[in-house]
Amino acid sequence: MNQFIVLLQKEMTESIRNGKWIWLPIVLIIIGISQPLTSYYMPQILEMAGNIPDGATIDIPTPSGEEVLMGTLSQFGMIGTLLFVLAVMSVIAQERQNGSLTLVMVRPISALQYIGSKYVAQLVLLLVAFFLSYGFTWYYTNLLFSDVAWTVIISSFIVYSLWIVFVVAVTIFTGTVVKNNGGIAGASILFLGAISLLTSLLPRFMEWSPGNLRAAASMVLLEGVWSKDVWMVVSCTVALSVLFFALAVWRFKRFESYNG
Repeated sequence: MNQFIVLLQKEMTESIRNGKWIWLPIVLIIIGISQPLTSYYMPQILEMAGNIPDGATIDIPTPSGEEVLMGTLSQFGMIGTLLFVLAVMSVIAQERQNGSLTLVMVRPISALQYIGSKYVAQLVLLLVAFFLSYGFTWYYTNLLFSDVAWTVIISSFIVYSLWIVFVVAVTIFTGTVVKNNGGIAGASILFLGAISLLTSLLPRFMEWSPGNLRAAASMVLLEGVWSKDVWMVVSCTVALSVLFFALAVWRFKRFESYNG
């Protein structure tokens, strides 16, 4: 346990030194608050854009707070996933390239402790960044549109956060298989994109898919409760995340044995 704490502290320190705790929350906050601000000022934006006939009026129905937040979750789709992968992709590859991985593994450290420290540290970073972004978005949504209960926000946050849990598990596993950052990012994004695409193309057969988490979080926003479909997606995502984490530990054990 002591080794795990030391490794976790090392990972958190490295995340601070390389600026992840600065640029990632800022970028996610900008992406998040852009949705309520754009929705609120859309008539003015269209008027400034021009090409509107004289005498024409712009009448855009005012969305509810829940609808604005649903749009925010859509904003976090591909762009958010790309940022999550980019933030995690180098956690193993960088230590392989600079040789520090060999120095770490000569100590009495297990593969579970090593992969676990990487996973927990990156997960804390991404969840805190997403929480800050979602919190600012909720504030501006309540300010500009209708109020959304904080209990609903927390529930939808928990549901969508499982996508981050899944993305981190997939990316770290890929990092134990692929050695360079570009390959890790490409393989991870390709796999996650395929999951999302298949979920859209085959909804009947992919009801369990993690690609349905955004829809599940949106359902929680609208209904305020976790339906049977939401629980199914949540359960399957947790199971798949545990599976990819276990595969990462197993794969890293093989790497450790090979280099030992």
